[in-house]
Amino acid sequence: MSDSRPNPLLGIALVIGAASCFATMDTTVRYVGAFVVVAVVLWARYAVHALVMTAWIVFSGKSFRTANPMFQIARGALLAFASAMAFAALRRMPVAEFTAIVMLTPLAATLMARIWLHERVSRLRWILVALGFIGALIVVRPGSGVIGWAALLPLAAACANAAFQIMTSRYAPHEDPFTTNFYTGATGLAIATPILLASVADPIDALMAAPPNALIALTAVALLGTTGHLLLIMALGKAPASTLMPFQYVQLATAALAGWIAFGVVPDGWGWLGMVIIGACGAASAWLNVREATQQRRPITAVAADTVAE
Repeated sequence: MSDSRPNPLLGIALVIGAASCFATMDTTVRYVGAFVVVAVVLWARYAVHALVMTAWIVFSGKSFRTANPMFQIARGALLAFASAMAFAALRRMPVAEFTAIVMLTPLAATLMARIWLHERVSRLRWILVALGFIGALIVVRPGSGVIGWAALLPLAAACANAAFQIMTSRYAPHEDPFTTNFYTGATGLAIATPILLASVADPIDALMAAPPNALIALTAVALLGTTGHLLLIMALGKAPASTLMPFQYVQLATAALAGWIAFGVVPDGWGWLGMVIIGACGAASAWLNVREATQQRRPITAVAADTVAE
């Protein structure tokens, strides 16, 4: 029987582990993308996720039953789209800069909540949105040739993940987080399979043509993504989301470190400035979301606090 008692220090350690998994996965995707097409990487990512969560639910005695099947499908589709955009982006831009743009997700969610749900947005939130956008412009520097049009891909991933968060915040309190995480993998696999078959004439031949190191890296991508989500769920079982949320932004520093170790690439001074601005604004916006939800007595579940679209 698992220990369900609160343990904030363990929760923080787990969420840092999750952020490190996602940053390492992104770095590995950038490496494996030189040998394997995006469709293969996407399929492997969700195939392993679905397999692991199926085993988890079976052996833990939890249920596959969901009260909102359309919510599960729509949520899984949004995350699969975000993953596809992320994997395509990582073939074309450095990991640290990619991660910084994806971390605009909480700010994009603020805009979407105002437009779609007609929620009141405070002056402080608008300031955070504006500063986050400025940070993104500093990272990308349009017209400089530093990143170019590829910056639209992680921006699309951030927008899809923001919509995913808004939908999750409305329905996740009525679902078991482990069941929802299973449907994340199952829906992603259902979407990735026809994309794989349409994109690659013979997936087996494509895998056989890749060097052994690429196959190992492909397996690592799938395991890191699945492990990261599981660590995040376990972290939120040990500490409140308001405690853990800022530590997810460790992913920015981990991504920069991983990119330097793997490829010898580090952001320049302007890049670091933009990343710090985005990280600070995103963390502040996420914390405000949690604080307001707590004041309204709305439960923040493990899935609702999942801000990473991988």
